[in-house]
Amino acid sequence: MIEQLYSKSFASDNHAGAHPAVIEAVTAANTGDAPAYGDDAWTGALAEQVRAEFGDHATSLVVLNGTGANMLSLSMMLGRRYEAIICPETAHIATHETGASERVLGVKLVTVPTRDGKLTPADITARLGGRGNISEVQPRVVSISQVTELGTCYTADEVAAIARTAHDNGLLLHMDGARLANAAAHLGCSLRELTTEAGVDVLSFGASKNGAAVGEAVIVLRPDLAEAGPYLRRQTLQLASKMRFVSAQVSVLLTGELWRRNAEHANAMARRLAESVADVPGLSITWPVESNAVFASLPAEVIPELQARYLFHVWDASLGIVRWMTAFDTSPEDVDTFAADIRQALKAATS
Repeated sequence: MIEQLYSKSFASDNHAGAHPAVIEAVTAANTGDAPAYGDDAWTGALAEQVRAEFGDHATSLVVLNGTGANMLSLSMMLGRRYEAIICPETAHIATHETGASERVLGVKLVTVPTRDGKLTPADITARLGGRGNISEVQPRVVSISQVTELGTCYTADEVAAIARTAHDNGLLLHMDGARLANAAAHLGCSLRELTTEAGVDVLSFGASKNGAAVGEAVIVLRPDLAEAGPYLRRQTLQLASKMRFVSAQVSVLLTGELWRRNAEHANAMARRLAESVADVPGLSITWPVESNAVFASLPAEVIPELQARYLFHVWDASLGIVRWMTAFDTSPEDVDTFAADIRQALKAATS
């Protein structure tokens, strides 16, 4: 028996279990034999759902994890080893993928300091001065995260402005959509509005953080890039043999907008947490709470005490900034208990 050491994890939405509907979908797919490597009925049904959600020209590629989704997406968009990717310095591909872009793709990341995790059109054009210079890497892709690593969201207009700037300069736009569902829920819009209609070329649709047990989907919105996808998925080690079990999970999230209900709940729990502690002396909310992430700064001596009972990450130890994440299965009681303990710990530290 595995001992439960912590009351509740606020470290990551990856710590949550799978949604009951996901488990039911996997069980339902476990019926007899089915063709492997995506030639099954579940993957075919998912392809139809993706077209209905993202547009008639959308192509879906089921993969195993988020880093794999990013590497597959970017590999379809890069053609030469001297090309580069423009991204925020906080981007997941730059900070938490162990140099996969450099090692697997063999390209340079041109990272941009940002105030809130979001690129602007000016950030892109400012990095194009070396184009045509054989001594400098040549930007080819702009990569943004939705939600950003600081918990903020790009609006559809902001994505569209970035896409226009990228396309006007011969670049492609990639979206790391690990928490795309949370952004759409926060903004009250469709997935299509934030991606297809905004001009994104290739994106990932995150499932693991939104109730799936394993798996993501790469969505190709630019038809001329789609042909290489199946070959590169195999080459980047992301081709699942028994793909029906992964496809069934993504499919059920897209059915009846389960993805939205899960994301709305996770977002609401983050807002509840932020609102519960926003007035506590010694604590301040660092960035706007626009998704299921709360970033807060608090006295350094309080952090170990809280971490003895709750899992969460220290984002910046020098500034005392921590990150608290909620998920589809975080309950109001979980949040209220955590908030009360935060209040108590800060009260004891400041008394």
